[in-house]
Amino acid sequence: MSAPNEQLFIDDWNAFPMRQPYVSKVVVDMCTGGGEQLGRAGTVLEQLTGQTPVQSKARQTIRDFGIRRKEPIAVRVTLRHGRAAEFLEKALEAKENVLLIKNWDDDGNFAFGIKEHIDIPGVKYDPELGIQGMNITVCVERPGFRVKRRRKQRSKVPYRHRITPEESMVFIRKKFGIEILEKERERTYLF
Repeated sequence: MSAPNEQLFIDDWNAFPMRQPYVSKVVVDMCTGGGEQLGRAGTVLEQLTGQTPVQSKARQTIRDFGIRRKEPIAVRVTLRHGRAAEFLEKALEAKENVLLIKNWDDDGNFAFGIKEHIDIPGVKYDPELGIQGMNITVCVERPGFRVKRRRKQRSKVPYRHRITPEESMVFIRKKFGIEILEKERERTYLF
């Protein structure tokens, strides 16, 4: 899929460098439901990213799933700058450099999942750790978005400076060389 305004976005970024988007952070999380699997998921995340993961706790008790309130059920890592771009390249290779339009939200951020962590290039199967899936969320921003997070004189980002999903898609396609489709390709199996 090619955006009709792709060249307009690129010309705008060249004329006004403060409008050039960038990947501000990549959040990788694995939800296992607690127990022994949580420790294995933390080990996998640490091997993949090189950072120590943080545990997330359950907000409420769900008896059907065997989850109690405030019990650790997931691990996550937030990557920024060079580490974020490096990990995102590998994760996109695991998805065969193809994403769908439905992966994007209204603010230009996108998310996708990987069913098996061994699909990431350079990762080998370890029988002790098993096979783990993960969710990857990517936040795309422009310079100046700090005004909505700072402690003093916090304010809103004006509409003219916000990122649209189309602009984010053009940026990601240009930076990482991926293909964006409207719907999944049909698989052909040769049996």
